Order: sequence, then structure tokens, then C-alpha cells
Amino acid sequence: MRHTVTHFCRNVKQKFSRGHTKAVCMTYRSRVCLTSNVRPESTSSAYAATAVSGAGELLQLLRDETPRTRAELAKLTGLARSTVGARVDALLATGLLAPSGEAASTGGRPPVRFAFNPEARVVVGADIGATHGRVALTDLSGRPLCEIGESLDITDGPEVVLDWLVATTRRLLEQAGREPRDLIGIGIGVPGPVEHSSGRPMRPPIMPGWDGYDVPAHVRRDFDVPVLVDNDVNIMALGEHAMAHPDVEHLLFVKVATGIGAGIISGGRLHRGAVGAAGDLGHVAAPHAPEVLCSCGNVGCLEAVASGPAISKALKEIGIIADSNKDIVDLVRGGNIPAALAVRQAGRTIGEVLATCVSLLNPSVIVIGGSLVQAGESLIAGVREVVYGRSLPLATGVLQIVPATTGVQAGVIGAATMVIQHALTADRVDLAIAHSAS
Repeated sequence: MRHTVTHFCRNVKQKFSRGHTKAVCMTYRSRVCLTSNVRPESTSSAYAATAVSGAGELLQLLRDETPRTRAELAKLTGLARSTVGARVDALLATGLLAPSGEAASTGGRPPVRFAFNPEARVVVGADIGATHGRVALTDLSGRPLCEIGESLDITDGPEVVLDWLVATTRRLLEQAGREPRDLIGIGIGVPGPVEHSSGRPMRPPIMPGWDGYDVPAHVRRDFDVPVLVDNDVNIMALGEHAMAHPDVEHLLFVKVATGIGAGIISGGRLHRGAVGAAGDLGHVAAPHAPEVLCSCGNVGCLEAVASGPAISKALKEIGIIADSNKDIVDLVRGGNIPAALAVRQAGRTIGEVLATCVSLLNPSVIVIGGSLVQAGESLIAGVREVVYGRSLPLATGVLQIVPATTGVQAGVIGAATMVIQHALTADRVDLAIAHSAS
């Protein structure tokens, strides 16, 4: 394992009033558990009848981080002020809600505003690629606080790679001055199909030794929190959707790097398919492609003719050496015309497959990510050329094909987002409050 380390730790500034600091400190002394693996359905009917059983639903409204008073919340929800007050108090006790200044007074004491406190807990998001590992500690809005990236080799096997992840998580917690008990979960993306319900990779073609390995159990030996695992492209889709396109209902994220894959957002939700294999574009047969042998055993797969290694091979045949995706990007940025043409042709080939996806899924946004998108417009221009020319006007009338904006952080942000969406559902927040009260 090679260790080329890049990292940062952002100093998080307090955004709230002095009361907010107090509320957070109280949380550290008497914590409400948000890491329970008990299903939300187990909430007792007796507790569901209490006023605070809807605190989780109120939190969903406040997660936009807009400060609101109790009166404003009562008006928005249509609930009685006493009910809103009980739910606000329950959320204050968890630290998930904090005072955030005062509203203008209409006579008498100014009412206090409350806002979602994303610093109440932290999340770890990990993006494990074929040749790299990146781990970030984020707040509850998915914003990275600290981050470490290193070179590694996925073929070293799950024990080596996951031990590195555990050690890196400890380093990040220490850098940020947070305790392991502040952690509500760990999200991990890996470069292969995953059975999301169990967190086990399923016959991943480039991950020897990982098939069926219990990734969550390995990590939970050191951190007793929920550990969620997914395909790396799925988590990149989640990250890009959450940070750059939160209002887009139908989005297709396409990663073009050592491999090629897609993450499908439809109806605002990520779709994984029956066994987690949805979006495996790399092993779709590319139209008009030569019968090049693919790592999966088939010939003519999109990945075999349009990925980074395929471009490197094509360039080598004309005497241009590019041993890595970075080499390809550097050549294109440096004005090498054959390299730019090779990347654009790869974009056209990818576009031929995506034209079918457009007809099938009808996305309003296609986001192109992965290391090769850093080569500039060449790749995306090739994709646009074919998709807009081949797909029906009805499907492309509002279709945007754009580069990813989250860059190398897409994976870690998406992995953290996966955990946040899991932990902060209304049912799970209510269950956590109920357990604390009992």
C-alpha cells in the first residue's frame, strides 16, 4: 500500500448564539442515541401517542437550517403551540436543534428562533476506489470538516483496506476534536456491485478477495455504529444530487475513470435494482465497438473501449505514453491533439450508450464525473454530440449534460449523505428520543 497523503481539517466556526454552544455541550454530557439498529417500527404505541412522538417530523422541516420561532413552526405545521413546544424541547435535548438568535419583538420579550444544528454529531464518509482511498468527517449537513486521501490498492484485500479505513477514522476524529460517541454512522463506497441490505460486495470484478465479505462487521469491531456500504458510483450520485442538484427529481450520474458506471436518481431517490447492479454501464455492449476483451469476460463492453485504460491503450498504439488517467488529463490540458481526439471519441462511444438511457429513464440532468472529466470539454463534448443527435427531441428538450461540481469530494459527501438519510428519518429520531426517555 502506497501512502501519498493529502488532508485538511477545517476549523468550524459557531454560527449560533451563545445559547447554541450551551445546548451542544449539554448534549455531550447526556446524549440521545442516534446509532440504534432497532427498526423504527418497534416504537411502542404508548410512546407514539405522546406529543413529542412527532419531533422527528418537525426536524425534517428544520433541516433546511432556516431559524424559526415556536409560533412560526406552529403556523407552518398547523399544530398547537403546546405540541410544538414539547417537540422543540425534545429536539433541544438531543442537540439536533439549537437556539439561533431572536426574532423581532412585537411587544414584550423577543421570541427565540431555533435552527437545525448540523454540528451536533459527525459522520464518516469513505470513498474507496481501485487505487485510492478518501475519508472525510462531515457534519450532519454533509459538509466535510476533515479529510484524508491516500493511494492504496483495492487488490490488497478487505482486511488491509478496512483496517486503513478504521485507522483513518480515528485520525479524523482526533483532528476534529470529536469523540467516537459523537459518530452516528459510517458510509463506504467501493468500486463494485454491493448487496446494500447486507453491505457485502457481490462478485466485484476488480476486487479480488472481497466477494461476500462482511464489510460492516469488520468496521463495527472498532466503531459500534451503523455501517452502510454501496457502489462507489451510487454514492457519487447521492453526493452530487445533495450538493449541486437537490431539486432535480431525475438525474443520471456517470463516472468515467478506470471503470465506467452510473448512479440513477429517479423520483428524487437512488435506485439500486434487485441485487445492487443497477447502473452498471461499463459492461453494456458498446454499439459499433471492436470486440475488445473486457475484464468481465465479455467482449465489446463500454468499459473495454472508452475507459481510462482503453484510452491509454489507444494512445500507446500511436506512440503516446499515458500510463494513468492523470497522464491522459495532463496531455489534453497540455494541448496534445491526439489525446484530446481520443478522449472525445471515448465521449462519443459513451454517448451512444447514454442515448439509450435517455430514452429509457428520461433524466433531466446527466452529470459526468470521474477523473477523466478533468480533461475539460473534450469528453463531455463527445457525449453531448451523440446524445443530442441520437435521442428524441421530447427527451432532450430540457436535458442538461454537465460536469460534476463536487469533484473528488463527490464520493465522501455521498457516503456521508447515505448515513445521514438513514439516521435522521422522522421515525429514527422519534425512536432515539423514546429510548432516551425510557
